[in-house]
Amino acid sequence: MSETSERIHRRTCPLCEGMCGLRIHVKDGHVDRIRPDPDDVWSRGYICPKGTTIGDLHHDPDRLRTPLVKRDGEFVEASWDEAFAECERLLHPVIERYGREAVTAFIGNPTASNFSLSRHIGAFIAFSQLDGIYSSGTVDQWPKNLACALMYGSMWTIPTADIDHTDYLVVMGANPHASQGSLMCAPDFLGRMDAIHRRGGKTLVIDPRRTGTADRASEWLAIRPGSDAAMLLAVLHVIFAESLEDHSHLDPYLNGVDRIREIAAEWAPERVAATCGIAADDIRRITREFCAAPSAAWYARIGTCTQEFGTLASWLADVLNIVTGNFDRRGGMMFSKPIAWPMVSLPDPQWQDGFEFGRRKSRVRGAPEILGQFPAACLAEEIATPGEGQLKALITIAGNPVISLPEPEALDAALPKLDCMISLDHYVNETTRHADVILPALSALEQPHYDELFWSWSVRNGGRYSDVVFEPAADARAEWESLIMLGLLCAGQKAADIDVQQVDQLYFAGIVGVVCGIPGSPVEGRDPGEIVADTPGAGPERILDLQIRSGPHGDVYGGNPDGLTLAKLKSHSDGIDIGPLEPRLPEILQTESGKIELAPEYITNDLERLAARLGREDGLVLVSRRHLRSKNSWLHNVPALVSGKDRCTLLVHPDDAKLHGLEDGRLARISSRSGSLRVPVEISEEMMPGVVCLPHGWGHDKPGARLSVASQHAGVCNNVISPGDFIDEISGNAVLNGIPVELAPA
Repeated sequence: MSETSERIHRRTCPLCEGMCGLRIHVKDGHVDRIRPDPDDVWSRGYICPKGTTIGDLHHDPDRLRTPLVKRDGEFVEASWDEAFAECERLLHPVIERYGREAVTAFIGNPTASNFSLSRHIGAFIAFSQLDGIYSSGTVDQWPKNLACALMYGSMWTIPTADIDHTDYLVVMGANPHASQGSLMCAPDFLGRMDAIHRRGGKTLVIDPRRTGTADRASEWLAIRPGSDAAMLLAVLHVIFAESLEDHSHLDPYLNGVDRIREIAAEWAPERVAATCGIAADDIRRITREFCAAPSAAWYARIGTCTQEFGTLASWLADVLNIVTGNFDRRGGMMFSKPIAWPMVSLPDPQWQDGFEFGRRKSRVRGAPEILGQFPAACLAEEIATPGEGQLKALITIAGNPVISLPEPEALDAALPKLDCMISLDHYVNETTRHADVILPALSALEQPHYDELFWSWSVRNGGRYSDVVFEPAADARAEWESLIMLGLLCAGQKAADIDVQQVDQLYFAGIVGVVCGIPGSPVEGRDPGEIVADTPGAGPERILDLQIRSGPHGDVYGGNPDGLTLAKLKSHSDGIDIGPLEPRLPEILQTESGKIELAPEYITNDLERLAARLGREDGLVLVSRRHLRSKNSWLHNVPALVSGKDRCTLLVHPDDAKLHGLEDGRLARISSRSGSLRVPVEISEEMMPGVVCLPHGWGHDKPGARLSVASQHAGVCNNVISPGDFIDEISGNAVLNGIPVELAPA
């Protein structure tokens, strides 16, 4: 093929919250190479190693293209009609015999970045009428959702750091070097840190490990895992004791400042220093620096969520920003204003009278439901324990819980006991190998792309639409079609009677009706029928058009003729940059009071539990980590991302290695009360003494999985030593950082 026949497709990388722009070079129907897109208005020529491998994922011979149905214990290829008929054959007897409460679903985090799944997962949930679902949310971020629900009135109203304008950035329990930001979308995060330094600002990383982010920062402070909330309370103590608070521009929107002052008075730095491993003088110094800076932002993420006091830490980070005035103003924590509002911003009827927790308890351990979900770690016991209400059927959607949940071996043993298991996934992986039916998904390059949720946490306002690179096969099904089918099958309908296009029309009309009824919506009071008629198309692309046109920058269906539509967005191949973040606090608050609730009683009641933790000796503890070339468990089948140095190693400080008789490169046995692993040791001063570190997402050694590359780089699953009952008690989130462990040579 001549060079001139090469086609270059420009699109957004769908792999993480960085949303980097790509130039995909295609020859002879094959991705030849991928380069950064220097004209992308968002990432401006930056990509990470993952972005260069989208073609490998698309062409991966292990990726499923055809439905699989299990016959006599073996997978065989089937037509879509045959696959859905088998789903019906397996599901309906379960529902008829045990009721719909015997059916559940597990929803994985790739749902958030998938064009189909993100916009139609609501259809599945609404149509299926399942009694409850499980998700990766209670493994990695439920404390943040809980804190935001109680403080701002919506679990998805999450502030982001205005890092492009801040003078002092604190990164606590996060490693954006690897993630490009999490609940904060910021491609080339390290470059943005460098810009802070060039304009005379400072960056501080607080983490038990000297991460790639810490290496680039002005200062690194090592903190004892699980003590973040205690340190944040000490910072608040100094703020109030030294009259460093400054929140006058927020006062009309604040409830509870006096209660925060009262709480902070009891948490002097000297009280927490030994527990945190940070000197009281250092706590005072960085508090004064933070408050003296012209602008500052305290960004706390997954390391603060996945710990014993995750909700307290997530809540206190926001409180700290608010009482210092570094909130809803340039350079502080702010709220993005996306071109297209996300589906999760629609009002949820179950919370119309306010948030309630513990409305139901899990059957086996009695864990309370929080924000509509039980801890994901409960899933195995709910399947394995006989009795009324036992789970008999499971649908997994873009998830691999046999690797991603605590005590995964229990779930691995429980899944074969199900009467029915259906998976919507790209691969026969460690989880889906147990399924009776696997429905394949389109590759990212076979469908359009527009990040449905991530623009809500971006450090600038904007958007970019990406068209398909490869047309899917004529008989392929998009994920949104499978979601509708599965939802209605759970509702008792017969597969042959389901008209997906007709149901999608009803689903869309329902969304339009809700949007037109939201007070303050740009289309409030409009005739839903007219809007439905004026929004052509089907599926997620039609929803995206609605999200744009009824959004803050949209054409409002004629109400703002110069505003955006999907067609206009498509004409901007580089994307559209709306500009920097702007103050918008009054419009985002959805609390009953119309104010930020700084001291929700449900959260402050947990301070007694934190106080009891002070002085407790945990000995050696484990934390997890992510690598720049990894994304949970689903990129380890790409040769370019697993080649080279072994990255599934146990990081151990030299002092701890000497104490436990470990040698670099040799195997160690690491044990907790839930299990043990044998793993290669990597001695490194990047760890603080008393803390060891394993990466998450590995453990590709299960028989029956069809991951030919990943199986050659199996590694170990760190969740084997994550106790399933070790949770942040008020959110139900798993504790993955600060797990007491023992070490010995293997």
